[in-house]
Amino acid sequence: MNHTDMLHGVRVLDMSRVLAGPFCGMLLGDLGADVLKVERPEIGDESRGWGPPFDPRGESAYYLSCNRNKLGLALSLDAPADVVVLRELIRGADVVLDNFKRGTLERRGISPEECLEADPRLTWCTLTGFGADSDRLGYDFVVQAEAGWMSITGEPEGAPMKTGVAFADVLAGKDATIAILASLTARGLGARRTVAQRHLFISLAHSATAALINVAQNALVAGTDARRWGNAHANLVPYQLFAASDRGLVIAVGNDGQWQGCCRALGLSDLGSNPQLASNAGRLANRDEVVALIARRVSDRPAAEWQQRLDGEGVPCGVIRTVREAIAQVEASALTGIGPAIPGSVRRPPPQLDEHGALVRASGWGAFNA
Repeated sequence: MNHTDMLHGVRVLDMSRVLAGPFCGMLLGDLGADVLKVERPEIGDESRGWGPPFDPRGESAYYLSCNRNKLGLALSLDAPADVVVLRELIRGADVVLDNFKRGTLERRGISPEECLEADPRLTWCTLTGFGADSDRLGYDFVVQAEAGWMSITGEPEGAPMKTGVAFADVLAGKDATIAILASLTARGLGARRTVAQRHLFISLAHSATAALINVAQNALVAGTDARRWGNAHANLVPYQLFAASDRGLVIAVGNDGQWQGCCRALGLSDLGSNPQLASNAGRLANRDEVVALIARRVSDRPAAEWQQRLDGEGVPCGVIRTVREAIAQVEASALTGIGPAIPGSVRRPPPQLDEHGALVRASGWGAFNA
């Protein structure tokens, strides 16, 4: 076994759809797990229709982004024969992943708690929008609004703004992955776990709120609400976007030593020698003056020249890249997406709807060895 297949032999039944759950399933697959994606017949995961763009096979880019390293099976929860197949797959699984509304499985005679009671090795992870006791649909945009993100994103005088990626889904998917890995670790260590401890609930809303991190802590400590800073930082100066003569340049000064390096790189000796600006607290108090002087200086020359100078002084900085420019720097495929950021590997393309249905119905989990 190598570091890219650490979950070799772990069986994951992925009954989730859209993004958070499938993303979790994909991460487990990247780590070597055998992941079986179960979808509705005919329609499948609704993200299959979230395009254009669609690839030559007719699959949406959205679906392709979070479903590699899986086999695909279509089952109807309203067909008794298919429910029998599903029960058999659950019995052979190490992990079950779902994001059904409350009662969906129970109405078909499948109880996660009963499955967990019958198999002390099983972990079941349910992803929700707003918690185990809520029936509200968990769409990322709504969660970003209610979790405080939109209130702190956008220009100070502009409207609240969502992020350009469904980050609440992505974070919930990663949180689910962490929780599942912790459960598998506890199993491997022989820990005795109750049914409740093995039924993991991850909500988009809680993942999003927890991810407020320092912004939330600022509000807790100061007793005042956070506000929008645009491309500036609430606690650090200078730490924002500046316009060079040709393109945007981000300068991110994180400590007082970097501040001195920034002043040297930009040729702003007066700022560097000003004792009022030697500490970050002083720069915060004089934010407008500091930002205005740096902005005027940076606008004189191309971003690449400033980046070279700032890099030479050890000052964090970077140019604004387009998505295509950014993904050109990493392993990426139009079929399997951005390569794993964790120690994993890409072994299978995202499955088409019921692509492995006949094989799985005939062999069950043995389909992964076929």
